[in-house]
Amino acid sequence: MGACTRTRSPFRTLSDGERRHFTSSFVVHAPPHAPLKCLVGLLNNAPSPLSYLSSDYAVFALPDFDPNDYANAILAGEPYPPQPGKNKAAKSSGLTPASEDVSVAISKLTYSLDDVEKQLKNMVTTHHENLLVQAAGVSDLEGSLGSVRTGLNELDSSLEKLRVKIRVPYQSLQQHVNKLDRIQQASDILRRTSRFVILARRLELQLAEMNKSEATETSAIHKQKGHTTTSAGARADTPLDEDDKERAIAKAALTIAELTALLDASSESPQGGMIGDGSIDTVQYSGDRVPLSSVRAVAAHLLFVDAARARVTSDMEAMVFTGLATLNQSLLASSLQTAHNLRVLPDLVQNLVTDLSQAVEGRIRSAFDLTRISKDIMAKEPTSIGQGLMYKSRVRTEPTSVTAPQWTAALWGSLESLIEEMADCCIKVYTLEKVLRIKRDPVTDVVFLDEAMKVLENRPSTTFWSSLGRSLEKHARDAAKGSTFLQQTLSTGYPRLLRLFHSFFTKIAVHTDTIYSQTQQSTETVLVLRALSNFESLYLSRSSNRLNEAIGQAFSGSARAPPGMPEGINIARAVANELDSAKFDPLLVQSVARYAMTGLELMHTRLDALIARERAATSLVGPVATAQQILNAQLATCVYHCWARLDKLREEYPEKVLTILEPAISRLHETFEKIVNPLLAAIRRELAAITAKLHRMDFGAAVDFAASMGGAASPYMKDLIEKLAFVKNEVLAQYAVPDVSRGWVLALVRFAIKTFVLHASIAKPLGESGKLQLTTDMTELEFALSAFMSDKAQSKRGADWESVGPDYRALRAMRQLLFLDNASLASPKLTSGLPPLIVLHHILVRSPITLPHALHGWAEAEYVRWVEEHSEEEAWTLVEGDVVHWEKITEAEGGDLGAAAEYVQLARTVLANAQGQSGS
Repeated sequence: MGACTRTRSPFRTLSDGERRHFTSSFVVHAPPHAPLKCLVGLLNNAPSPLSYLSSDYAVFALPDFDPNDYANAILAGEPYPPQPGKNKAAKSSGLTPASEDVSVAISKLTYSLDDVEKQLKNMVTTHHENLLVQAAGVSDLEGSLGSVRTGLNELDSSLEKLRVKIRVPYQSLQQHVNKLDRIQQASDILRRTSRFVILARRLELQLAEMNKSEATETSAIHKQKGHTTTSAGARADTPLDEDDKERAIAKAALTIAELTALLDASSESPQGGMIGDGSIDTVQYSGDRVPLSSVRAVAAHLLFVDAARARVTSDMEAMVFTGLATLNQSLLASSLQTAHNLRVLPDLVQNLVTDLSQAVEGRIRSAFDLTRISKDIMAKEPTSIGQGLMYKSRVRTEPTSVTAPQWTAALWGSLESLIEEMADCCIKVYTLEKVLRIKRDPVTDVVFLDEAMKVLENRPSTTFWSSLGRSLEKHARDAAKGSTFLQQTLSTGYPRLLRLFHSFFTKIAVHTDTIYSQTQQSTETVLVLRALSNFESLYLSRSSNRLNEAIGQAFSGSARAPPGMPEGINIARAVANELDSAKFDPLLVQSVARYAMTGLELMHTRLDALIARERAATSLVGPVATAQQILNAQLATCVYHCWARLDKLREEYPEKVLTILEPAISRLHETFEKIVNPLLAAIRRELAAITAKLHRMDFGAAVDFAASMGGAASPYMKDLIEKLAFVKNEVLAQYAVPDVSRGWVLALVRFAIKTFVLHASIAKPLGESGKLQLTTDMTELEFALSAFMSDKAQSKRGADWESVGPDYRALRAMRQLLFLDNASLASPKLTSGLPPLIVLHHILVRSPITLPHALHGWAEAEYVRWVEEHSEEEAWTLVEGDVVHWEKITEAEGGDLGAAAEYVQLARTVLANAQGQSGS
């Protein structure tokens, strides 16, 4: 056929074996299609002048070329390779036999074969040197491969020697180690079996001791029942083995726990298996520890151990229940020790707390179940003879107007029973927690409470309170939503419901650390009471409505019929009644106080809108009080009586309640003063303006005995007397506040006297006739003020001048001052009762020295106002400065200082005495 050189073809790449075979023989016999493949390889690896013919041989270079399929395609007149999806053969070039006959195809193949042979010969001829070089390289490579093969054989022999030295001893050692492990496992099984049998026998003895104690206790009980008349000494000989029984049960529990641990124990190292007769099974090797229950010597005791465990557990639970029922802490501690020995203490405590919580929850659900209450009421109803023939109505969930009292009594009775059971369960929980906190394991010194906390999320008491609060809140809310009767009964009687919970807190306080008093409330108690917030909100809403209703009624007449004393008293009484109803509970009374403060704020808002602030409210023109003054007087009376009644609550309620009410009460008093103070200020201004008219009179005229004998008051004094009468009878009479109005009257009297004395002391010039007229005016003023102060109760005994104090004494002393000689003016004894400033004024009036107000250019009223607003020391300094200034001016002008030397000396003497008394 031809020879094929080592070439690269785009249609197929020669393998390494083909290349070696080609270099060694140069010629290879191939099937008829092989020359075509070789030709394709030559065309790919080396450039050839025939490379343009490579497309003619593409079909033969396909990887899946099959001569048979190709021949069949030519015979069938189909294209090769077949093209799926096309019915007609695609037009092809070269040797594609799509539409050619067989003879033409054979001719083309023959021609192609010849052409390929020629190309192969040309290739071999052209590249024979390269082929020879490659053939020589292959011979050298065979030598190198031989040396490598020798080295590999030596390596295999070395590995075999190492395998003999290491692997064989290792396998032998592994077998011995397995034997040792199985021996150790057998030893462990025997050890645990021996321990188990010993403990089982000990448990038998302990159960026998328990049986003996029970038998002794039973016989003792029978003896006591049969010999009730036996003497005390005989009864003292009766053995009471209760403590021995408890100790025996605890020991048995510890033994059972150890037996259970032996049965349930697992080992960290793998152990062998064991067959039923106790021998080691070397065939069935297992990595798990062999259970003791598979040993016959142990299996024989399993039923006994299970029965003993059931009995000890039963006795332990009975002791727990008895200890909780009787609150016997010693018995409870013994039972908990038994549970700890059985390794069930955390689960036992958790179950006990859960059971107590569920019991309380069930009782709460039953207490608010109106269906049950209805059945209980129907069961208590008296039966009649014809009851079987009468129509039997369905069970009611709401009472009628006739049966409402019975339902109410049944509901409160159910709640009282609920409180009793809640207290009982709570005391049990705290007793359990107390024993857990105190009790320690004598061996490990572990506190039982710490052991129980491995399972519990919180302390038993905390868990109980949380469960109680949730249950109470849920069932109370659901019952209130489903029953209008229950909602109205418990919201209206919320204080009674609170008193029940107060009794609950009182009962448990002896056994727990909970506190509920006026000054301190434990978190647990607040949590429980918060569960009743639904009923509390309804109660507070009704309380607020009652208070708002009282305020609304008081202000229903608006400005045409303003509230007065009765309305103020009613509002204060409503607040006091609501606070008194809640006084027993520290939290409820604070809530009521907050609602009361809101109501009082509403009252203040409505009151502030009615207050008259225009000029007519303070006008004193007369002859009668204005409508605005009457309105303000009514409002002030209402506010005062409301404030006075509420202010007395300071003595009845704790500081927290007063802190809540204080802003509202203080604001009421501020509102009262806001109404009254402008009027009082207007009265003082009016009295001062009338008194200032004194200086319009001529008090420097000569003595007129005819006029002085008449004793008529001055015109300004008549106006002052009339104004005082108007203020008393028309203005102040509108205020029904006797306690406060008495103080107003005294303050106005003091103001009138002080103002008059100041004005009278600076009246200049002052002659003898003027002195007599001032004396007459003083007498008239005294009579007018006496009438101003007197009321119906005091009309017979006169005015109380003692309460006026120093101002009245100054008025009386002013009469004597007018008629003293100059030398006596500096005598403290003769001028006692008078302020030093008045004496100084009178000295300056008699002297040629200018008065202070004249020196500064002030009006008399302005000077009097300045004196009232400043201290006595400042007024003395002003007078002293006036004297010094007059001396300087007189000396500068060349005047006669001797004319006023006597008065200057008197003034300085009075000043020295006053300053000496003030300094002392």
